[in-house]
Amino acid sequence: MQNLTCMTDEDRWLAVLARNPRADNQFVFAVQTTGVFCRPSCRARRPLRKNVHFFPDVQHARQAGFRPCKRCMPDKPSPQEQKLAKVELACRLLAQDPALTLHALAQQVASSPFHFHRLFKSVTGMTPKAWQQAAREQRLRRALADGEKITDAVLGAGFADSSSYYRKANGALGMTAKQYRKGDARVRYAMDDCSLGRCLVGESERGICAILLGDDDTALTAELLTLFPNARQEPLEGAFGKRIHQVITSIDSRAVPLALPLDIRGTAFQQRVWQALRAIPDGETASYQQVAKAIGKPGAVRAVAGACAANKLAIIIPCHRVVHSDGTLSGYRWGAARKALLLQRESLSEEA
Repeated sequence: MQNLTCMTDEDRWLAVLARNPRADNQFVFAVQTTGVFCRPSCRARRPLRKNVHFFPDVQHARQAGFRPCKRCMPDKPSPQEQKLAKVELACRLLAQDPALTLHALAQQVASSPFHFHRLFKSVTGMTPKAWQQAAREQRLRRALADGEKITDAVLGAGFADSSSYYRKANGALGMTAKQYRKGDARVRYAMDDCSLGRCLVGESERGICAILLGDDDTALTAELLTLFPNARQEPLEGAFGKRIHQVITSIDSRAVPLALPLDIRGTAFQQRVWQALRAIPDGETASYQQVAKAIGKPGAVRAVAGACAANKLAIIIPCHRVVHSDGTLSGYRWGAARKALLLQRESLSEEA
């Protein structure tokens, strides 16, 4: 859940009147007649405005001589913060123990399996089982990229047996484990200049599988090899070279649509996010919250941000159009300066 922006005392007072929990982390208010300070969402009877003072945090309120309210306990983590802390702890536990069951996980975070399952999904957009599966797949990718034997990598990643993995392998890696360990020899790539610096384009048998931006060819190659180990570089010649130039022309000018097939690899949740991103029109932006709502997961703001960061097809999947709820720029895999330039370019193009 994203916070409000309470810049003035008038904004803060309105948040107190509304008992708005979205303002809880921005300030506390103290009541002169009681000597108590509260969080904005406190359910206690509202005080008179003339008796209210605002402080940026608990420490400042204490220094002014006020004591914390026993009802809303502003000196303790808010209910929302407690929920997020439980989910963050659960994610760490799932990463450490690939065989952890839902019942055992709920016990470790002091919650019932039913309520924790619902909480986890509302925050991450995924069930604990799906998150656990994604963590296994990530461990498997690392092991295969390091050259481990397929069976050892499968079992070490936490899959119960090799057969349970192979039933899901194609969806997890977009290829067989053997192909992935070899670096998917059918992925080839080339680099050339574009309006945003250097551009690396990777192509598999299915289509364009990577578009990476940067300034240094060595760094771009290293980034690609974390996705497709040992993919081979080829010269910009023949039909392959023409397709690479098509991609670069398209990302330099959105007036030229890319007519080549795409090989978009990711989890089911990532695919949904990326589809929503491609629906954002040129010259417009959306917040992480809006994207989360668009895919029917309003509580999965952090998971949406993670999916944006995992995008491998720069500009074609326009994660640069996702910004903070107040319109300010957020992070971008290929640099905030490129994000600002892209948005400026699209805005000017739209005005023209």
